[in-house]
Amino acid sequence: MTYKQKYAANDDPSARPDRLQSVIDEASTWLVERQKDDGHWLFELEADATISSEYILLNHYLGTIDDATEAKLAKYLLRLQSNHGGWPLYHDGDFDMSASVKAYYALKMTGEDTDSQHMTDARNAILDRGGAAKANVFTRITLALFGQLPWRAVPVMRVEAMLLPTWSPFHIDKVSYWSRTVMVPLLVLASLKPMARNPRRIHMDELFVTPPDQVKKYLTNPTGHWLGKMFLGLDWVARKIESLFPDFLRRRAIDKAMSFVRERLNGEDGLGGIFPAIANSLMAFDALGYSHDHPDFVVARKAVDGLLTFNGDSGYCQPCLSPIWDTGLAIHAMLEVNDDKPDPIVDKALDWILHRQILDVRGDWIAQRPDIRPGGWAFQYWNDYYPDVDDTAVVVSAMQRADPELYKESIERAVEWIIGMQSNNGGWGAFDANNEYYFLQHIPFADHGAMLDPPTADVSARCVGMLAQLGYDKGHQAVANGLDFIRRGQESDGSWFGRWGNNYVYGTWSVLAALNAVGEDMQADYIQRAVRWLKSRQRHDGGWGEDCASYWQHRRDMVKESTPSQTSWALLALLAAGEIDSKEVEDGIAYLLNAPREGGDWHEEYFNAVGFPRVFYLRYHGYSFYFPLWTLARYRNLKRSGKKKTDFGI
Repeated sequence: MTYKQKYAANDDPSARPDRLQSVIDEASTWLVERQKDDGHWLFELEADATISSEYILLNHYLGTIDDATEAKLAKYLLRLQSNHGGWPLYHDGDFDMSASVKAYYALKMTGEDTDSQHMTDARNAILDRGGAAKANVFTRITLALFGQLPWRAVPVMRVEAMLLPTWSPFHIDKVSYWSRTVMVPLLVLASLKPMARNPRRIHMDELFVTPPDQVKKYLTNPTGHWLGKMFLGLDWVARKIESLFPDFLRRRAIDKAMSFVRERLNGEDGLGGIFPAIANSLMAFDALGYSHDHPDFVVARKAVDGLLTFNGDSGYCQPCLSPIWDTGLAIHAMLEVNDDKPDPIVDKALDWILHRQILDVRGDWIAQRPDIRPGGWAFQYWNDYYPDVDDTAVVVSAMQRADPELYKESIERAVEWIIGMQSNNGGWGAFDANNEYYFLQHIPFADHGAMLDPPTADVSARCVGMLAQLGYDKGHQAVANGLDFIRRGQESDGSWFGRWGNNYVYGTWSVLAALNAVGEDMQADYIQRAVRWLKSRQRHDGGWGEDCASYWQHRRDMVKESTPSQTSWALLALLAAGEIDSKEVEDGIAYLLNAPREGGDWHEEYFNAVGFPRVFYLRYHGYSFYFPLWTLARYRNLKRSGKKKTDFGI
């Protein structure tokens, strides 16, 4: 049976309300059953092959090989290998050199036969595209640590940068939180240049077209801009004078870097709460001679191992954990299911999340905002130095919907922090204010293009929507400035870019929800252009889908298939715009009702979020639980009430 035949068979308009309620009941039961005993939700967060490969390589760097665990990770890596022979950055994606090199090397570490068909295919795919020397800077650093590349294959990275004053062109406060936590221990490693233990002496000479020592040029201009050319020249000069740097400065800088790491070690949640930073901290401890039973090493090791997740004989390493984000969004879905009526499930979740608010740690954000009090939430269980604006806005919106009086004190403290974190251009970044030192994107180290955390439309919309939901109107300066930023960011086709979710559908949903909440005229021309764009992107099956490749401008319209997450965002956006009775909404709801699912888990293989555009993508497994449920329940509630708009900023 084709999808259209199934669609027609299941879409009896007279039975729609009963079927809608039946699916809502079933899906909400599933979501409740997956709530943890203490009230929170946590779903898997999956990245590409890189993180699991790096976990294996970390073990072999440290000499802490775990064959049983690594065998499970190897099965996962083999499952991700694509028909092109290599590994992509996301499901059904193109070959990626860096992901492929790390996956091949990691598999070889686990004992995979290099003459097997899958290893032969991978090797040929890598060599056909120029070999491992073409991998990105982070991968080349890893290979240098294993002695597979000379250190001249990576940019000069002097740990003395930790001693630079804040007014200097480069300062650690001028890069994003994720770059900061990854770079600081990495600077120590680049200074010490330790050699991986690599107990089994595994090498990968076969992945190079030209022997690594004979390659004359490794560094490239990451942007093609004249600034990139200038930074390449500075790198050449720095390499020539490296031997002149006094050793006492290096020792002082290493001490400062490690003080930074230890202060932010973050218990078993790890430095920055993200795998690359935690792994680098472990390797830095090891390079400095810390024993493996040293308390700092032990806690960092637990943080890394806590990111592993297994299903039978296969498993992978997550890039981080997402309990605050999952719980906040699941609360919104349950609030919608119960039409904002009191619910012990929601109360239990809010009680858990309430006690995660960061009230007494002045994190790295104080570099730009020294005079505001902390009051936000992190993404992970704990990450006190790095609360984020997006999670905080989601949590506050949920608290206001559930019981604004009960959570009044917590809400006010969070709002104070969010308003204080607004950037000078009116928008909000995720973790820092005014993080717009764009010239840093041109340094050779920045070939990943993810050094900064500038304001974005999706995060800014979440903040404006939250403020509007709390009663702040367009006359309030923060709201007015936020709206100006959002309007300026609209794309020529009417959509908005999605920094943290794929992509223009996500960004457009975020913005239209906020504009609805703040009381904009949803018939305004600029809003209707967004509505027309959304409608034009609907697919024949009633759903929406947007490929991760849309982050490349020449492929921004690429779609492979409809997905429940994308469809939910599009529908939430159209409902915010008052389109509840439109054919597009009706067809989208039918898609969600008919789409394959198991109970409350809609089938979704495609990645639905982004860590860094064009570099690192994510699949939130929870998105296929709570977003379709949230959407169906909101549609039901609007149909019941006869309202045209949702009146919520999310």
